[in-house]
Amino acid sequence: MKVFLTGGTGFIGQALTRCMLQRGWSVVALARRADSPRALQLRRMGAELTAGDVTNRESMRAEMQGADVVVHTAGMYEFGVDKAGAHRMREVNVAGTENVLRLAHELHIRRTVHVSSVKAFGGSGAEPRDETYVRQMPCRTIYEQSKVEAHEIARRYQQLGSPVIIVCPNQVIGANDHSVFGYLLRAYVNGVMPPAAWGPDSTISYVDVDDAAVGIALAVEKGRDGETYLLCGEPQTLKQTLTYWNTKPGGLRARAWLPAWLAAALVAPLEPLQRKLGLPAVLSRESVRAGSTSWNYSSAKARFELGWGYRCAEDLWTAAFEAELRLLAQRKKQRLLERLKPLESTAGDEDDLASGQHSEAMAQPIRASE
Repeated sequence: MKVFLTGGTGFIGQALTRCMLQRGWSVVALARRADSPRALQLRRMGAELTAGDVTNRESMRAEMQGADVVVHTAGMYEFGVDKAGAHRMREVNVAGTENVLRLAHELHIRRTVHVSSVKAFGGSGAEPRDETYVRQMPCRTIYEQSKVEAHEIARRYQQLGSPVIIVCPNQVIGANDHSVFGYLLRAYVNGVMPPAAWGPDSTISYVDVDDAAVGIALAVEKGRDGETYLLCGEPQTLKQTLTYWNTKPGGLRARAWLPAWLAAALVAPLEPLQRKLGLPAVLSRESVRAGSTSWNYSSAKARFELGWGYRCAEDLWTAAFEAELRLLAQRKKQRLLERLKPLESTAGDEDDLASGQHSEAMAQPIRASE
């Protein structure tokens, strides 16, 4: 099977490329810069690279035309973006999705898998929700809004009869992550975790990056056209998460839990400072709003129809910690600011990062029901 993959150089995309190649599939990965460290890492795995950009539909046409399946994972994920960042996010997440799905529709690709997010459904409240849930609250971040619009584009192509499957991971976790959790995890192992947090009762059903990759591959193999599948793991409150972190080497501990309004007021002045230092605005008003929201979703449908499974929260965080600590040992000569950023390339560490040795057989459902 030949797969045309967008977003292969991203956090999920790298794990997904490895997963698909292990299945014996031929992977053609779209990359804006085919000579970038992350693109070259895909080539070392065994993927074929093609230069192009999801914001330029014609740059994808020639290589997509020969594909059996299109998997669209490309997206921009960041909280606290400035005006230029918000514009870029819409170009990639919204216009890029329209370009990929329209081209796949025009070329009569026999199956397209669009990787969306549970953010498209909105905050869940305390109770676990599934694919039938209807949004109850407005979008709280620019990223969330962009995922809603991209999700609606995918739904429109499903309604047109295009063979599109939508897969929605929850918060994806693993080493070398570029999300807020990734930055905070690296801050923790470097001993500079902020001593305060917010949203202690917010519940998230985290998913390991390799488990997410397996779920996407299973959607390619077993998913039903026109359907949506949520990929979510064991629910855990933020307080439970940080309590578990505190059993691992690092620091500081979260000594105080702030109300969201106070946390937002305190981090607002830090947003431009973080960007000036070359970091995303990890501590931002948007990250406070997102972290004060529960994203408690169930993967029962994916488990039943696709045979998908996930690791428990403790195993997920243990694997992420162990891999980040291994990377930290290699980064001792870097300045702190650099150690907080994800590495551009992890060449030679693919089997260790984000549980690369984690097999599909290990990712069996951990509950009888949800």
